Amino acid sequence: MPRPSILVTRRLPASAVALLKTAGDVHVLDSSPDAVALRQAVAGRAALVSMLTDKIDTALLDAAGPSLKVVANVAVGFDNIDLAAARDHHVVVTNTPDVLTNSVAEFTWALILAVARRLVEGDRLIRRKGWTGWSFDFMTGTELAGKQLGILGPGRIGRAVAARAAAFGMTVAFGRHRDETTIDGHPVVSFDELLVSSDVLSVSVPLRPDTRHLIDRRALARMKRTAYLINTARGPVIDEEALAWALKDGLIAGAALDVFEREPNVHADLLGLDNVVLTPHIGSATSDTRRAMAELAAKNVVAVLGGQPALTEIR
Repeated sequence: MPRPSILVTRRLPASAVALLKTAGDVHVLDSSPDAVALRQAVAGRAALVSMLTDKIDTALLDAAGPSLKVVANVAVGFDNIDLAAARDHHVVVTNTPDVLTNSVAEFTWALILAVARRLVEGDRLIRRKGWTGWSFDFMTGTELAGKQLGILGPGRIGRAVAARAAAFGMTVAFGRHRDETTIDGHPVVSFDELLVSSDVLSVSVPLRPDTRHLIDRRALARMKRTAYLINTARGPVIDEEALAWALKDGLIAGAALDVFEREPNVHADLLGLDNVVLTPHIGSATSDTRRAMAELAAKNVVAVLGGQPALTEIR
């Protein structure tokens, strides 16, 4: 009997590929596939190891055929996958939660510090030889001690970000989540109260129909004029046009974004603003975390192809 065929859409660490090879023959695509190329490549495969940029929809699942047993998404988010279509095709879908929590939480704090203390702005100034010398009131930023960190999305990453707040002397409030009144000892407040009371608002919600453009003009207008907005979740949670308007008109003090509405494109009005830090979706980009993500995805494939339950199935 031929060994199962496993398709991987991007290069992975050797340790993950070695795990996959214990379950079947592995084919790794040489370049980022478009939708047509991916549909052609997945035909007849038993497993697909996908990335957050790969759209897994009915058309792809139809192209794969009945041999496809599992889609292992190398990401914690899965807004790129049509879960209902996968269920209809009897395909198990997995993600990689937990293993990237610390790296994204640490990176979130890097963004908070960068925008509050104007680090990137200062770096750019020096590189273009615009700094003329020390001045008492030059490039003053904002201290975090005594301020409130608002967490929009009390999942693993949001809670890990909150856990680090005490080190900076910040209090924490979470946005409303089910019927809880506290999370990890911190108060849970309404969305509107979170907007009006937070000095730093960190976005950690998944992308769903109800969270798309959750941060829009109205939400931004409710925030403090001295507040900072941080997004390490998914780009479309924030209306970038509205954010550019709010930053230019001084409705909020600044923002730091690692994710964007139409990646890799960024709204043109954001590019010329000094009060926004922009990073290229690297929140989980440490060698340790990326290896752990790839290995967890591989372990899920090995389990499913071996007739065992997946370690982190999305239900």
